[in-house]
Amino acid sequence: LEESRNVQKQMKILQKKQAQVVKEKVHLQSEHSKAILARSKLESLCRELQRHNKTLKEENMQQAREEEERRKEATAHFQITLNEIQAQLEQHGIHNAKLRQENIELGEKLKKLIEQYALREEHIDKVFKHKELQQQLVDAKLQQTTQLIKEAEEKHQREREFLLKEATESRHKCEQMKQQEAQLKQQLSLYMDKFEEFQTTMAKSNELFTTFRQEMEKMTKKIKKLEKETIVWRTKWENNNKALLQMAEEKTVRDKEYKGFQIKLERLEKLCRALQTERNELNEKVEVLKEQVSLREADVDLAVQVLQSCTLNSHEELGTPTDTEPGIQPDAESRAANSSEKTVSTSPVPGTESVD
Repeated sequence: LEESRNVQKQMKILQKKQAQVVKEKVHLQSEHSKAILARSKLESLCRELQRHNKTLKEENMQQAREEEERRKEATAHFQITLNEIQAQLEQHGIHNAKLRQENIELGEKLKKLIEQYALREEHIDKVFKHKELQQQLVDAKLQQTTQLIKEAEEKHQREREFLLKEATESRHKCEQMKQQEAQLKQQLSLYMDKFEEFQTTMAKSNELFTTFRQEMEKMTKKIKKLEKETIVWRTKWENNNKALLQMAEEKTVRDKEYKGFQIKLERLEKLCRALQTERNELNEKVEVLKEQVSLREADVDLAVQVLQSCTLNSHEELGTPTDTEPGIQPDAESRAANSSEKTVSTSPVPGTESVD
């Protein structure tokens, strides 16, 4: 049973595979039929293409013959134009040679002028460097003009070689060469205009040199004046520096003195405060002593009155006169009282002298 089950499972798997194979076969047959149809279509298209190629070859042969005839005509016409261009180029070469000679002469003149400028500017290099820059600009312009002329000549030569190399090309390039020739003529006219402008700039440069020399003389005078003023100001500056140094020294001395005075003032303030406190204490003591003295005086008066009354009574009893004779001092108690009053009135209070 197990083997039969396994066989059935394998049968089911094989049936599925068979169904897939059948589907693939059907699909491949359909694709094969499509490929056959496409092949037939391609064969028909190839036949049409061969026919079309034959017709194109025939047309191309005819066009090639026509183009050869046109090329022959164009080459003949182009040779004629080349001869004309060569003649014009020779004329331009002669004209350029003249311009070169003139430029060489102008260059020699300019060299002489530059040497003169150099000899004159050796004295003024330190003061007027910006004028040297103007001269350098003039030299740079001259070099630019010479470079432009050289570039123009090189362009002429390059264009000539380019024309000789491209003599076998079509009519379109011939038209371009004509346009280039017109541009070259315009460039030559521009070079002539630039050369005239260069001559005008040379004349202006001579005028500028004269004005520059006058300005140099004026500036030398101004420089001398400024040097004198600088000397005067330098002396004033040195004197001021000396005065400032003296003032600084005096200031340091004054600052030290000021600090000493501040210290003394602080000490005096402390002493005044201490004296004020002592004075207040002494005033309080003086008031207390005054009260004590007033009390003692009252006690002494009472004692004196009592003594006088006692002496009167004793004299009356004894029959002695009450009044003392002149020149006789009272008794010991009265003397003691008087002496105590005197001592109280005359004795100085301790600390009063310091208060005064």
